[in-house]
Amino acid sequence: MNSTPQTTTSFMDHLGSADPMVSGVLYLLLILSLLTWFLIIYKGSELWRARRANDEYAKQFWESADAVQFLKKSAASHSACPLARLTKTGVEAVEHYQSHYTDPSDAAKHINNITDTLTRALRQAIQDQITHFEAGLGILATIGNTAPFVGLFGTVIGIMSALEGIAGSGSADLNVVAGPIGEALVATAAGIACAVPAVVAYNSFLRRMKVFSNTLDSFAYDLLSHLASERAVRALATEEKK
Repeated sequence: MNSTPQTTTSFMDHLGSADPMVSGVLYLLLILSLLTWFLIIYKGSELWRARRANDEYAKQFWESADAVQFLKKSAASHSACPLARLTKTGVEAVEHYQSHYTDPSDAAKHINNITDTLTRALRQAIQDQITHFEAGLGILATIGNTAPFVGLFGTVIGIMSALEGIAGSGSADLNVVAGPIGEALVATAAGIACAVPAVVAYNSFLRRMKVFSNTLDSFAYDLLSHLASERAVRALATEEKK
């Protein structure tokens, strides 16, 4: 009746006094696992907030009676919404062009140049946003690719320890090899348990980043058409004079 608890206790005791190399591997995998789940929670929350903010901003933009006025007002705010930051970059690009390259009263004659300026500014802003939101994904990819091999390294060390135990005792009895072999298998399982969430999360975040990138690109085209229009240029020039 008590054989099973004793066996379990014996295995856990042996695991607690495992080979230092195997213990180091297990602690390393534990740290990598904690880092993985931290990134999953942090990046998941960050992308979720960004998506909600983008949806709300796009809804307000399309429902606004005057899109140009809405863009000017939203650009003046310090919103954490990615689309709002994109708008701010676009408005600042037009204002910079007006103040350095042309007379604001004659800005309508330079729509093509403003379009080129806006295109470059928005393209760079989109790239900066994507780079910001991709931060941490490389770590997930690295953990997902390397954790199984780290666990395999611990397995090899555990098997070597088992072989040393057999050589030292002169016996291949199950009681001699069960502990080292068990800790070797634990290292393998720990490596897989660490890698699987990292790989799944990385693939999920990649898909969400593609959707995020498409959202920025689509809004950038609309933003470009509104800000590069003659009406928008004149409105911004008028706003600067006030």
